[in-house]
Amino acid sequence: MVLAELGGRITHAIHQMRNVTIIDEKALNECLNEITRALLQSDVSFALVKEMQTNIKKIVNLQDLAAGHNKRRIIEQAIFGELCKMLDPGKPAFAPKKAKPSVVMFVGLQGAGKTTTCTKYAYYHQRKGYKPALVCADTFRAGAFDQLKQNATKAKIPFYGSYTESDPVKIAVEGVDRFEKENCDLIIVDTSGRHKQEASLFEEMRQVAEATKPDLVIFVMDSSIGQAAFDQAQAFKQSVAVGAVIITKMDGHAKGGGALSAVAATKSPVIFIGTGEHMDQFEVFDVKPFVNRLLGMGDLSGLVDKLQEVVPKDQQAEIMEKISKGNFSMRMMYDQYQSVLSSGPLNQLYSMLPGVSAQMMPEGESEAKIKLYMTVMDSMTNEELDSSNLKAFNESRIMRIARGSGRIVREVMEMLEEYRKMAKRFSNLKRFKMPKNGDMSSNKSAQQLMSKVMSPQMLQRFGGMSGLQSLMRQMGTNI
Repeated sequence: MVLAELGGRITHAIHQMRNVTIIDEKALNECLNEITRALLQSDVSFALVKEMQTNIKKIVNLQDLAAGHNKRRIIEQAIFGELCKMLDPGKPAFAPKKAKPSVVMFVGLQGAGKTTTCTKYAYYHQRKGYKPALVCADTFRAGAFDQLKQNATKAKIPFYGSYTESDPVKIAVEGVDRFEKENCDLIIVDTSGRHKQEASLFEEMRQVAEATKPDLVIFVMDSSIGQAAFDQAQAFKQSVAVGAVIITKMDGHAKGGGALSAVAATKSPVIFIGTGEHMDQFEVFDVKPFVNRLLGMGDLSGLVDKLQEVVPKDQQAEIMEKISKGNFSMRMMYDQYQSVLSSGPLNQLYSMLPGVSAQMMPEGESEAKIKLYMTVMDSMTNEELDSSNLKAFNESRIMRIARGSGRIVREVMEMLEEYRKMAKRFSNLKRFKMPKNGDMSSNKSAQQLMSKVMSPQMLQRFGGMSGLQSLMRQMGTNI
């Protein structure tokens, strides 16, 4: 994934510093030089990297630090703080409000994934209870309206465009007026892009912006753009009032650091990052959790939010009650798999765990395994799915399930073994103290849940229970 290599190199530099016996100027400079090389090779602009290095040296004045200070910790905090500062313009982006019409205009070069991102943005807010609509004001690219129409239809989002009208301003105004009358509270206008910065592109953007008066202009940037990111972002900012940035194609293997430089150029926050083509491969960007994940420190608050989406609050008490009585059935495992797959790619979830990198899970491998197990379970009877008795699965029954699912016997056996392991882990929850109303959102509850459900090997990676508590405290979760 984009920036995974950068995060690995920064983490390696910090780990090397931790292993040094004496923290002096030489050790600090070696650590900062390695981080500087990593950032420059990831296409972060030289000016930003130089400023970051200078600021860290001002913060970490080793000669003035009294004996007893944890110099390693102070250096790590300074690095963390400066990486956050690089990505944080210090002001929030405009946030649409429900039941109040808001117009959001998307701008960017052709090929950045602007049209797909418009639909993802609409779909994200639709799931949050908004009533979004899409307007295709891109009359430059052939097939732009067809693409938006296809995406919007798939996501069940109303759309507006024209095959005959060539004036993008007229289309934008008509679309906004129509959806305002239909009481849509989030009207998204997709504008034209070009292969490169052109005067005609910027003039068209200005005209659309003047006509629709958007509450927010979002600049969509391809993560693979490299060092040109800073100048490109600045050019768009000078033409229209860019208020937020969305970075796309973060699932590739491009360097990606240049796109992050766009924050400094536009002085606007990154609000989302696109991590794939699918609608759900779209992450809210939050600076501190992002830097935590970049440094392998995880994002437990994000993980808890994901778990909240997988298991809604009104279902948590019922599910926990069943599990606490030892009623973890095949059907419950199937439902858990289905929920996890709907919450996004598993490597994103794993990258939220401290000490675990998304690189540790090959892209698509675990998703494929889960889908295989679900296919096997699709060939089971209701009685088998509701059972928690593995002894009932004799040889003839296993053969029947294998034939029905089109899988081999060994794969059925693998699925049953995975169920046995999962059932054993969930059986540990019998001693788990259930919060009032089944709410799992408190930090203490999240910590207890993770320690009970995680396999011993995974828990050991964090240094046991004490290590997990320490990491969560470092991340400011106040456990």
